[in-house]
Amino acid sequence: MPNHNISRLTEDVKREISSAMPQLKDKHIANGLVTVTDVEITNDLSYCKVYVSALGGGEKTREAVEALQKAEGFFKRRINARIKMRKMPEITFVADNSLDYYERINNIITNLPRKSNAEEINRPDKAEDQS
Repeated sequence: MPNHNISRLTEDVKREISSAMPQLKDKHIANGLVTVTDVEITNDLSYCKVYVSALGGGEKTREAVEALQKAEGFFKRRINARIKMRKMPEITFVADNSLDYYERINNIITNLPRKSNAEEINRPDKAEDQS
């Protein structure tokens, strides 16, 4: 049975981290568009994984993750001040490259050779099926 308090807490943490990012003065975060894509918190509140993605691809995302990891204390203080938690989890930032993966798969699919309807109708194995 899923714990609804954890899912609510996860959304609250995601919202707080997202709203706190513009206050950071690091150039990797201030210059680029960094988005929190997902947050996972363990049931015992020991660990919190924050998945982030940056506009500009994998290298920008890695730089943003490093900058966010350095600012972990800032995020912990911000979360502690705004969200009532019995334990403050260890925050780990993880690069989320799912958008890059989606883009690569989309390019592969769009570049596949297409068959015209005339070729499909004139195929010998199709002619046998129609009789």
